[in-house]
Amino acid sequence: MPQTRTASDTLDARQQAIVPIAAFAAAGDIARLNTALQQGLDAGLTVSDAREILVQLYAYAGFPRSLNALAELMKVLETRRQRGVHDAPGREPSKAIPEGQALLAAGTANQTRLVGAPASSPVFEFAPAIDQYLKSHLFGDIFERDNLDWQSRELATVGMLSALQGAESQLQSHMRISMNVGITASQLRLLARVLEERVDADAARRAREALARATARR
Repeated sequence: MPQTRTASDTLDARQQAIVPIAAFAAAGDIARLNTALQQGLDAGLTVSDAREILVQLYAYAGFPRSLNALAELMKVLETRRQRGVHDAPGREPSKAIPEGQALLAAGTANQTRLVGAPASSPVFEFAPAIDQYLKSHLFGDIFERDNLDWQSRELATVGMLSALQGAESQLQSHMRISMNVGITASQLRLLARVLEERVDADAARRAREALARATARR
């Protein structure tokens, strides 16, 4: 699957639906996540799309939020099945995920492509384990799964980080990564509007401030 798409100034209904799902899952707002999942499936998300977003959540909000969100998705799907709604299953990854040193190499390459340069930080030097976890688990295990394209993964990540107070630095970084994979500033402004209308004002404000800082640096 191509990891970038043609530049656009809008987000389609499916892309917009990713944002509140990611935000409510990260915030642990299960009641509103239920509604967002229903709306997302109605907007064209497959079961695989929704599941991938909620699996990816663990890297940004932890396993408890990810597990709780996945359990809610299962409830939503069962309720829809009982109503006679047949949601498209979607795809599984088209290739095996590497292991060991091959996984670390793949994750390092993915991270470099997403960031636009080899990633470095004093934090990585102070705690090399976190650098390896980022490369192997996030950019390797997750971003090697090609059944969800990178633009969708970044829309989800921005939605998640916008919902988390105290993650502004990471949110700004992912605004830049979003633009590196072909999401335009106009689309990111629309994402902030989706947060304003469907999530809450604080998440929208964090997104707008991070986008302003990211575009200023570019």
